[in-house]
Amino acid sequence: MIKPEPPLQSELGDEAARIRGIYEARDREIPWDRYSVASPGALLMSQQRVRGVVRLLAHGGFFPLAESRILDVGCGHGGWLVDLESWGATQSKLAGVDLEPPRVAHAKQRLPEADIRLGDGGSLPWPDGSFDLVLQSTVFTSILGDGIRAIVAREMARVLAPGGAILWYDFFRDNPRNHDVRGVRADEIRDLFPGFRVALQRVTLAPPISRKLAPISWTGAILLERLRLLNTHYIGLLRRHS
Repeated sequence: MIKPEPPLQSELGDEAARIRGIYEARDREIPWDRYSVASPGALLMSQQRVRGVVRLLAHGGFFPLAESRILDVGCGHGGWLVDLESWGATQSKLAGVDLEPPRVAHAKQRLPEADIRLGDGGSLPWPDGSFDLVLQSTVFTSILGDGIRAIVAREMARVLAPGGAILWYDFFRDNPRNHDVRGVRADEIRDLFPGFRVALQRVTLAPPISRKLAPISWTGAILLERLRLLNTHYIGLLRRHS
């Protein structure tokens, strides 16, 4: 793989510092129940995401997961990796990388046999072709620079083994209340991963709607999500063209 030029390396460091600062502030300022399953809206979003991911992995032939080597880029507290283990993945075959030292420490406590490292997606510390599945969840929307998004995408493709897939979950709509993120639309995803088949579905009812509607009518929220008109995220498996 061609290494990025030094100026982009500097930009990577600046962008990583910016994102780290934003998440540190979020951890201090966001109410504890915003993403807790104790909140009906958050529970709905979590369950719908899980259903979508399991359906994709099953359709993609990834089950059983026991022999799959899986990397989570931007693993946070390790939530996705814990889910994957509960679905049959082997903990020692799981890996994750994140910018935030406290999150990395927490993920290591939850998954002591997994390979959890402190770092960023622009320079993944694993050899080419190391993983059968590489996933990212709301990482690219946190990256504002097009060039840096491209570097992270190339790194994810580099560590992906032949026959493997990239699992994508991220929002495609901009958040007018949050200028620290930017949606990633389908055409940009295809540009980021040239040579990949990109199959996407719209999922996740807009979080403000989920938080208001789910406590009132769980069924209504599910039905509205199935219409997809007010959904905000793409979920998909990306595979190289054979």
